[in-house]
Amino acid sequence: MSETSPKDVLTIEEAAELLGVSVKTFNKVLHSESLPGRKIGREWKFSRQALIDWIGAGRSDDFYRDPREVRPAPNGRGEPRTQASADERGARRVTGWRVKND
Repeated sequence: MSETSPKDVLTIEEAAELLGVSVKTFNKVLHSESLPGRKIGREWKFSRQALIDWIGAGRSDDFYRDPREVRPAPNGRGEPRTQASADERGARRVTGWRVKND
C-alpha cells in the first residue's frame, strides 16, 4: 500500500478525523448511535467505507422528526419501536446526535 492511499481500517482517532469531529464527540456517538464498527480486544476498528456509507444513509428529517413518532425497527424486521424524547432518556441533541447529559 502506498503512503498516499487511505487506510481501509481506521482507529478511533482516524475515524473521528475522517468525520471531522473530536475523539470525545466520536466516543459519545459511538455509545449512543448504531455506528458501524467492531471492538477487537480493547480497541475499536472502523471501516472507512462503512463510516462514509453510514453518513450517507443519514437523513436530516430523522433529526427533526417528532421524537414520539413510531418508527420501524432499524433492521426492518420485528415490531416498530417508539423513539423516546431526548428529555425522557436524559439526553440532549448535539449537532444532530443525541448525547447523554453528564
